[in-house]
Amino acid sequence: MRIANINGRAALALDGGFLDIAEASDGRFPSSVTALLEHLEALSIWAAQFGEATLGAEELDALASDERLGPVIERPRQIFAIGLNYRLHAAEMGLANPDAPMVFTKFASSLAGQHALVPVVSQATDWEAELVVVIGQEANGVSVDDALRVVAGYCVGQDISDRALQMKGSPAQFSLGKSWRNFSPIGPWLTTADEVVNPNNLSIRCDISGHRFQDSTTEDMVFTVAEIVSYLSGVVTLYPGDVIFTGSPVGVGQGQHPQRFLVPGDTITTSIEGLGTLYCTMVEPS
Repeated sequence: MRIANINGRAALALDGGFLDIAEASDGRFPSSVTALLEHLEALSIWAAQFGEATLGAEELDALASDERLGPVIERPRQIFAIGLNYRLHAAEMGLANPDAPMVFTKFASSLAGQHALVPVVSQATDWEAELVVVIGQEANGVSVDDALRVVAGYCVGQDISDRALQMKGSPAQFSLGKSWRNFSPIGPWLTTADEVVNPNNLSIRCDISGHRFQDSTTEDMVFTVAEIVSYLSGVVTLYPGDVIFTGSPVGVGQGQHPQRFLVPGDTITTSIEGLGTLYCTMVEPS
């Protein structure tokens, strides 16, 4: 299934449009995407009558143009992010692969949805295409072998980064520089885990104003999705609706020669195989 946030209400992505789940089910299912995470099995059985699984690439592209699409999860309890989690990205930064997942946070006020208007807050505002994981059930100390069972689904994300603020001070502190308004767009919808055979075998791409800078695969991750979920759950409790940005592949602006950062008017097109395309536009800060 593909579950979208349309004007704050959960909707199925169907050929030709979106179906309000609570309304179409006569209230059997809740209107919140987060609340729906506890009912995915029953929802899948109910949704089968609409033929949602037959959607092709052209239909998905048409749906992704809808201006009503909001962030898949609007108010997660926790947003985690993993740094230097792609081997070639670590190399372009001149850094070694980490020995354990490098964890920071992105604050909830930075969340945005499809067609986000992202402010260029410094001359070092950068892009990072990311596979985003949405947790589906409470988890503590889950093993690597069982970790994917607590995942509700996946979506496309951008970890927009103000490198100037990110690296300010000694030691550097990532979270604030990655949490300006609209610096965490996710979408265009939640693709449920049953639709993704292997989250570590997906192509991931990012174009800036029509030029491709990132073209990789989630197979290049240092730590797999299962390893990340297991690692986090060994320290904290994961809750339904928690969001995990799993790292960015090679090709960020800071790694270019010469460096290339975002400017007002730039468009960001981020695509992940089977999950759809996320569109953002850079604007002057208000």
